[in-house]
Amino acid sequence: MPPKTKGRRRKAEARKKKKNSSPALQREEARRAKASEDRLKQRLQGLEAELERTQSEGKAIYAEMSRQRQALKEELGTRSKQLEEEVRSLKEQLETCQREAKTAKEEAERALRKQDGTLAQLHAHVADMEAKYEEILHLKAGCSQDNLDCLLAKLRVVKPHWDANVLRLHTRLKEQLRQFGLNPLDL
Repeated sequence: MPPKTKGRRRKAEARKKKKNSSPALQREEARRAKASEDRLKQRLQGLEAELERTQSEGKAIYAEMSRQRQALKEELGTRSKQLEEEVRSLKEQLETCQREAKTAKEEAERALRKQDGTLAQLHAHVADMEAKYEEILHLKAGCSQDNLDCLLAKLRVVKPHWDANVLRLHTRLKEQLRQFGLNPLDL
C-alpha cells in the first residue's frame, strides 16, 4: 500500500500549491499553458498538413502504379496475341512446306522411275538392234561384197535417224530431271 500514499501526497501538495499561489503566478501559468497550447496546435497543424501531403502523394503514387500496371498488362496481352498469331502462321507455313516437299519428292521419284524405265527401254532397244545387226552380219557373211556394201549404206542412212531420236530423248530426260531439281550428271 505504500505506493498509493505517495500518489495521494503529491496530489495533496499540488492542491496546496494552487491554493497558496498568487494571481500573478496563476496568470503566468495560464500564459505558459496558452503558449504551450499554441505551440502544440501549430505542431498539430504541421503534422496534419504533412499527413495530408503524404496521403496525397501516396494516392498519386498508387494511381500512377495502377496506370503503369494496366498499361503493362495491355502491352503483354497485345504481345501475347501477336506471338500466338506468329506461331499459328509459322505452323501453317511449316505444314505447307512439308506438303510441297513431299509432293516434290514424289514427283522426283516418279521422274526417276520413268527415266530408269526409258533408259531400260533404250538399252533393250540397242541390245535388240545389236543382235539384229550381228544376225544380219552372220547371215550375210557368206554373201557377196556388194550385199555388205548395200547393207552398210542402209545402216549409214538409218544411223543418223536413230542418233537424232536418242539425242532428243536424252535431252528431254535431262530437262525433266532439272525440273525436279536433280543434276543429270549426278546419276
